Amino acid sequence: MARRRFLIAYDICDPKRLRQVCKTMEEYGERLQYSVFTCDLSRTELIRARAQVEQQMNLSQDSVVIVDLGDVDSARFTFIGQRRPLPTHGPKIV
Repeated sequence: MARRRFLIAYDICDPKRLRQVCKTMEEYGERLQYSVFTCDLSRTELIRARAQVEQQMNLSQDSVVIVDLGDVDSARFTFIGQRRPLPTHGPKIV
């Protein structure tokens, strides 16, 4: 199944929900910055991750943005300052 690279960022108002969403995102991708992850996901994995996060959010207070960066091999990043590692494969669901 083809994987695509996604940039996922979130702004969660409540500390408990924030920890839940963060933990979920750590299962699916690599942290770039505090609330920003890169995830190499199949369509099924994206749907599953989104469903989990939506259950943890308060949809009237919190927000998540998912940006499709395209094929894993074509996504390009430019870092200024300390470079963050990018995923080398799919999710790390434990």
